[in-house]
Amino acid sequence: MKKFGSIIIIVLFPLLYCYPQQSKTDFEFLPSGLNFVPLKANLQEARMGVLYYPDNKNLKVDIGNSIDLVKLNLFKDNIFFASGVEFMAYALSTNYKDYRLQIDALDGFFGGNITFKKKYLLNELDVRLRIIHNSAHFVDGHYDFVEDRWIDSTKAIHFTKNYYELTAAHQLKTNFGYFKYYGAFSHAFFVRPAIIKRINMFTGFELAFNNFLGKVFNKDENIFLASNFYLSGYNVYVGSQQTMLGIKFGGWDEKGITIYSSYYSGINFFDAYYGKKLSKFGIGFNVDFP
Repeated sequence: MKKFGSIIIIVLFPLLYCYPQQSKTDFEFLPSGLNFVPLKANLQEARMGVLYYPDNKNLKVDIGNSIDLVKLNLFKDNIFFASGVEFMAYALSTNYKDYRLQIDALDGFFGGNITFKKKYLLNELDVRLRIIHNSAHFVDGHYDFVEDRWIDSTKAIHFTKNYYELTAAHQLKTNFGYFKYYGAFSHAFFVRPAIIKRINMFTGFELAFNNFLGKVFNKDENIFLASNFYLSGYNVYVGSQQTMLGIKFGGWDEKGITIYSSYYSGINFFDAYYGKKLSKFGIGFNVDFP
């Protein structure tokens, strides 16, 4: 915990050091919004929402938040630096009767980030460097208390992954809406079990059509298509793909409600089931809070 407790100091120090004392307007403590908005189709992003799988009535429940603690404009030229922290988790619920969610598996993430944004007239460049701790767990919903054993005799593992990740994204504002494409590279400096691949990569895009159906209560709506391809693995590399089609009520990079359908195919993203394949269609919603 000491190592990750120091993340906040690590990500804040460069910005505080560069803080121009002579100009109060260039520095903002606890700014509104986010300098780097979470990627729609990337699973490992802070979000709040529920994804329902019709084939077995399971739920993927997301709980998380990312916040910029400080923001700095060094050059007064639409160039922004920010630093913050993010805490998030997603859980597999296999039963939601009797007024409770029965949680089978849980992935937790926490860490910090430094972000960069350069705004142009009709486009922007975004870069994010983050350091994340990821651990995976089976929970009581995966345990048979009558037989006193893990369901299907699956044993719990000590899954841990500590990594840094560098993402670059370019977003264009067009006559019809927005188009963003991005790529990322990550390296894990600690993994358990050892067969986890330390180097991972992902790439994707987001395409949004602004007010195609008209405004809703004077707020923008965006019909969108988003896709994310992730290369990771255990012993060997495997590609995983998530594609989303949906509608967001609210500004594209602002607070809003997103309703969507998704299809995922690849390695099971619940790391307690590491190494197993998964193909799933789901219908869900998110509450966006950048």
